[in-house]
Amino acid sequence: MKKNLFFTLLMLPAMFMQSYAQSGKANQELLRKADETLQFAARQYKGMMTHVPDSVMPRSTNKDGSLMTSNSTWWTSGFYPGTTWYLYEYTKDPAFKAEAIKRMQLCKKEQYNTRTHDLGFMMYCPFGNALRITGDTAYKRILITSANSLATRFNSTVGCIKSWDHGTWKFPVIIDNMMNLELLNWASRETRDPRYAMIARTHANTTMEHHFRPDYSSYHVIDYDPATGDVFQKKTHQGFADSSAWSRGQAWGLYGYIVMYRDTKDKSYLNEARHIAEYILNNPHMPADLIPYWDYNAPDIPNALRDVSAGAVAASALLELSRYTNKTEGKRYWNAAEKMLTSLCSPAYLAKEGENNQFILMHSVGSLPHKSEVDVPLTYADYYFVEALLRYKQWAK
Repeated sequence: MKKNLFFTLLMLPAMFMQSYAQSGKANQELLRKADETLQFAARQYKGMMTHVPDSVMPRSTNKDGSLMTSNSTWWTSGFYPGTTWYLYEYTKDPAFKAEAIKRMQLCKKEQYNTRTHDLGFMMYCPFGNALRITGDTAYKRILITSANSLATRFNSTVGCIKSWDHGTWKFPVIIDNMMNLELLNWASRETRDPRYAMIARTHANTTMEHHFRPDYSSYHVIDYDPATGDVFQKKTHQGFADSSAWSRGQAWGLYGYIVMYRDTKDKSYLNEARHIAEYILNNPHMPADLIPYWDYNAPDIPNALRDVSAGAVAASALLELSRYTNKTEGKRYWNAAEKMLTSLCSPAYLAKEGENNQFILMHSVGSLPHKSEVDVPLTYADYYFVEALLRYKQWAK
């Protein structure tokens, strides 16, 4: 009986979404702008398709202005084919479908990669969208294998999936890892094996306990003792300081707990997402246009660089969060997402056609402390921006 109840709960997201959802009131100007921007995005990516070498993925822009690419092992490799699936869904242009399938062939072998925690990004973004859009069940086996590979990194003593195998860390877990749990929840629904979802819930619960400060700002990295599960240290890697709030990390946490609530209907995850959202939206260092600085505690605010990728992830997340809360709270999240999208669709952040190496958005920050991908386009900023625009069009009433 308990097992049947567990699987009933796992199946709820698909059945529950429409009946539970609250849709935001449409801003007709933003709806028009969303269509205009998606059409622009399609033209940009049509251009990108012609000059990205067949053996690699677009990643960003080099310091000399040339296109930065990656192979399939890099953590962002799934975003480009994922975005082309979204553009195919919007345009119905078969060229985008063909491009997605072509690039996914490069990623396919990563289903066996047990050396990374990023298989949700690398595999679920492209192959999950491919399955959703086409219904081709061949993608299921690839995703299940990917979930098995991800599960090998789980340590039951720590209660988390290990993020990195490099550096001097003992058992590092980064807030970004919340974004890879959706793959595990999907695998449990598909296989009816509770193991994957139990790993996801355990990881989410452990992260909720140790990653967040009393104000719901997040540490970037928690390093655990793998033998005891004790916290060894709380650090940052890409943020300004160990005590600061790295803005994309806040967005990863927000999005991740919303997905966990969608997949489980556990109110503790919804409440966590609400608290993180309030930290973001009430932050005294949030700019008026709601596109965050790269770190909410950057020392040179208000002259600090923005991180458009953090804004794109947060906008998509807030649109979904608005559907799970009461009318007043939902309107607040919806309106904030609208403001973020309006800003991202403006010339301040949207590239000029044919420029920016055909990426859609400008002014993201990968890792400022490492002087890596600073004030450049990033493939995942484009992915979550396109996702947010499609969500807005679908959910606005």
